[in-house]
Amino acid sequence: MPATDYQGSSAPFASIGRSILSIRRDQVHSMEGNQDPTSQELELEAFQKQVTDRFNDLHAVPGEDLLSLSWIRRLLDAFLSCQEDFRVILFNNKALVSKPPLDRMINEFFERSVKALDVCNAIRDGIEQVRQWQKHLEIVLCALDSRQRTLGEGQFRRAKKALTDFAIAILDDKDSSSVLAHRNRSFGRNNTSNKDHRASGHFRSLSWSVSRTWSAARQLQAISNNLAPPRGNEIVATGGLAVPVYTMNSVLLFVMWALVAAIPCKDRGLQTHFAIPRQFPWSNSILSLHERILEESKKRDRKNASGLMREIYQIEKSVRHLTEMADAVQLPLTEEREKEVRQGVSELSLILDSVKEGLDPLERQVREVFHKIVRSRTEGLDCLGRSNNPE
Repeated sequence: MPATDYQGSSAPFASIGRSILSIRRDQVHSMEGNQDPTSQELELEAFQKQVTDRFNDLHAVPGEDLLSLSWIRRLLDAFLSCQEDFRVILFNNKALVSKPPLDRMINEFFERSVKALDVCNAIRDGIEQVRQWQKHLEIVLCALDSRQRTLGEGQFRRAKKALTDFAIAILDDKDSSSVLAHRNRSFGRNNTSNKDHRASGHFRSLSWSVSRTWSAARQLQAISNNLAPPRGNEIVATGGLAVPVYTMNSVLLFVMWALVAAIPCKDRGLQTHFAIPRQFPWSNSILSLHERILEESKKRDRKNASGLMREIYQIEKSVRHLTEMADAVQLPLTEEREKEVRQGVSELSLILDSVKEGLDPLERQVREVFHKIVRSRTEGLDCLGRSNNPE
């Protein structure tokens, strides 16, 4: 169903261009004769604006920066900020959290959050795969080091073997489940505290590793299942809180989908459909980003990529160029050919330096996302439990 064709709601989605929450406010205050917004309504509208601003910023990047390491880090920053703002909203509205239908909506969000944890684990393994590729390519850089006076048969033999090993590693990661996935551990398991053990009691389906049959495409489908915008009566019944819950569900799904698109992981299918009504102020930027990333994945030289991360594309392009030169090399090298080889090595070196500098901060952010989801879910379920079982 196209995002613009959503017809399942009542009045709040009937008038394009009007704020969903302001319409709800009009409904309530028309009965009360008071048009001044409450602090809760201002808080909810501010949350919508903040989400909109963050994703508008992400959407504003030029094509060459989309899915770059720096852009992915900005995406995770946006998610962490949205998650924290959402946590504060729930904390400030504890009295409503345990009441139907909001209690069901929040529980469904937490169930989706659990599924996102395995995506974080798979992304961590994908980051480790890129590190393994780097090791092969560092041998190439060492063999064809620009500080060497001459490049002879031995150097090229060593470089060609490393390039072949890199190509095999790429194919293995595409075609089969990597050994990295088999030994995958949940973030922070080695530092588990007693508090962590208590928190883990809330998790009904949290596993400490992704299985050999785990699929990123199926996991994204599970997160997106039954994700529908709130109806007008649900918005009114929840005091407007159904809107930020749906917003966070949509943000969670998009961020996990974008990570899977960018980073190598098992069964990276990108067929997840985003049916977000255009009336949400942040929907245009998310839907447009989704479309841009899909278009990137369909390009001829990206269709079979291990990941759409910009630096992965640059690595593969540079390696293809070096491999072609190494295969066609005739010794002794002419001055022009030697200059081309050294230029290719220099370009690959710059790309690897950029990747090396960016992977550690990215992994730390993915780890932070994992722990933020765990903590937020634990706090939320504790709040629901106390509300349902008052002392």
